[in-house]
Amino acid sequence: MKSNRNLRLLIYIGCCVILHFPGVSQNTNQQKYLEKTGILDSLYSERLSEYRKIYIQFPADYNPKANKKYPVAYILDGEVLLPTVKNFQNFYSGGFTPEMILVGISNATHRTRDLTISEITEKYGNSFPEENGQAENFTAFLEEELFPFIDQKYPVTTYRTLIGHSYGGLFTLNTLVKHPDLFTNYLAIDPSLDWDAQKLLKESKVKLAQNNYAGKNLFMSLNGQLDMQNPNISLENVMQDTTNFTVFARSNIEFSNLLKENAANGLTYNWKFYPRDIHGTVAFPSIMDGLIALFDWFQMENTAKFNSPDTSVEELSDIISHRAKKLENHFGYQVPPYPEELLNALGYMSLDMEQLIKSKMFFEFGIEFYPDSPNVYDSMSEFYERTGDDENAIQFAEKANSLSNDDYFKERLQKLKQQ
Repeated sequence: MKSNRNLRLLIYIGCCVILHFPGVSQNTNQQKYLEKTGILDSLYSERLSEYRKIYIQFPADYNPKANKKYPVAYILDGEVLLPTVKNFQNFYSGGFTPEMILVGISNATHRTRDLTISEITEKYGNSFPEENGQAENFTAFLEEELFPFIDQKYPVTTYRTLIGHSYGGLFTLNTLVKHPDLFTNYLAIDPSLDWDAQKLLKESKVKLAQNNYAGKNLFMSLNGQLDMQNPNISLENVMQDTTNFTVFARSNIEFSNLLKENAANGLTYNWKFYPRDIHGTVAFPSIMDGLIALFDWFQMENTAKFNSPDTSVEELSDIISHRAKKLENHFGYQVPPYPEELLNALGYMSLDMEQLIKSKMFFEFGIEFYPDSPNVYDSMSEFYERTGDDENAIQFAEKANSLSNDDYFKERLQKLKQQ
């Protein structure tokens, strides 16, 4: 089915991203908000002895009738951070990041208890009566209860990303260091590594040197307010300061340096300083930069080759096959290297240019990567119809019709048989 013309294709290839803007009906009494984020769900946790709210955000292309599963991102402080992750995905997914199901975990209650890694009674010389130090129990909740709940109820794969800010960033790093197999990607935003006299930093000096983190990816950020009282403290001199006012920033930088010293452990990591942001604002740019960095390997390559009529069939085939293998290696399962619409459009563009071998190749890849889609068989049927092979045109039209109840495929098949 010819759904995209050549001009639209060129724009698509040049941008390397599909923008998804959900439609909003206007002037209805029921429409009170411009946008809503997340479907509320919950589960009872034996580990936490309470019900825990979660918020589920489906990808823009989600179709409950389709047999398709998605990578999943778990977002701590879901009420706060899920909308930002969702908006980022609306702009960048498809070309820069994969479509993902987003799971926002509520930490509105017992936040300090669940996200901090050890029990303390005082902080910086002051009494600290708030319940704390149960991160390991919260980790067990994720592994033993939340993961099975999400895996059973929603179409997700085991390719997981964890996103956390502040105490959530501390929890994220603690999970990476001590339980690296729970997630593939870790996005730690301005993590509170000063907790309990830099306890995690001290523990990490041994674990990062001894353990294997191959296949794991980390992005970590630091806000620009290095000292809340002294504006003369900068990234260049903060490590020379010894006051409590800079221990937050120094802990972050020390952890980053520790990662550099232990590069042989296989961890892929990026660290970024945001001089214009404070602790409360750094989450926004960190989510954008962090997800782009974590999925750097996902971004499309050689896009100009597809627009050039001089690119050979062999080279294009190699590019497509290479990307398919690359995605499989990263995800751990087979993933179509390009959207169905793109392969379909490339096939028609080549057909219009009378590059028949190239056109057939794109349609064949469409069938290979989307075998349950009636559209890819219909496109191949049209290829054979336009090249004078009525027998194959009917054969592929029959296949398209068998996969769909849409009258279009039925009427098209009847028309081919009558010719």
